[in-house]
Amino acid sequence: MSEDLFSNAGAQARHAPLAEQLRPQTPDDVIGQQHLLGAGKPLRLAFESGQPHSMILWGPPGVGKTTLARMMATQFQCEFIALSAVFSGIKEVREAVAQAEMWRTQGRRTILFVDEIHRFNKAQQDGFLPFVESGLLTFIGATTENPSFELNSALLSRASVYVLKSLDEAEMGQLFDRACAQALADLSFEAAARERLIGLADGDARRLLNLLEQVRTAARTAGLATVDGEFIEKTMAQSLRRFDKGGDAFYDQISALHKSVRGSNPDGALYWLTRMLDGGADARYLARRIVRMAWENWRSPRR
Repeated sequence: MSEDLFSNAGAQARHAPLAEQLRPQTPDDVIGQQHLLGAGKPLRLAFESGQPHSMILWGPPGVGKTTLARMMATQFQCEFIALSAVFSGIKEVREAVAQAEMWRTQGRRTILFVDEIHRFNKAQQDGFLPFVESGLLTFIGATTENPSFELNSALLSRASVYVLKSLDEAEMGQLFDRACAQALADLSFEAAARERLIGLADGDARRLLNLLEQVRTAARTAGLATVDGEFIEKTMAQSLRRFDKGGDAFYDQISALHKSVRGSNPDGALYWLTRMLDGGADARYLARRIVRMAWENWRSPRR
């Protein structure tokens, strides 16, 4: 019976998404975020202390926010409850509190992780405060938005804010090589294919691993053992653009363009304009936005 259980667990692990298979288990396994996890840095010290504390993890998608939260629960031997602010409300928070109270009677601590915490309204955010203050919960929130603008000051005053960064090209290369060594040993990549995939992932580790899964499936279907740049262009180009008209990425990029223009950053403005055009944005829409930016800047008070 036990052999069946272990074999089933092994099969599930093999069939899990690549991003899950390669999820780091210790701080030393993490690629990137060395400004937080390097020797003597804040999160490294937090792990070494053995004492969890409430925090907000702020950064773009795919940089390890959820991974760090799960890792803390493991390292600190805490129970772990994960909620998404997109799908959860006060009811789910109350259920989490009840579960944490039950675990406390058994001498077990609880980490409550809330993804996309900025999507909770003020009342929902305030709902955490009594339980964070009492020590019933260690709260970890993840957000892609600036916490200073999106989170209550009361919640911010009770949690440390850590800023996570997109992975740079060298770090993405490390992740690419690790994925190939551990999960794609039957497939090789030419330099052009490797460079193209890393560039298209745009600093998002999860996105890179998802792309590698798609490439692996496409290559096996085509009967290929070696992937070149041309194969990437032909089979993946239409699905690789990181642009979502009407979604969060769309408005994030518009905001970045606006801030670059208002901040007199020509390189940044050109980058965001080109990126949106390359992603399929309507050039007429962008032209109207640029005119609006100029008009707003002209109307603003001169100092």
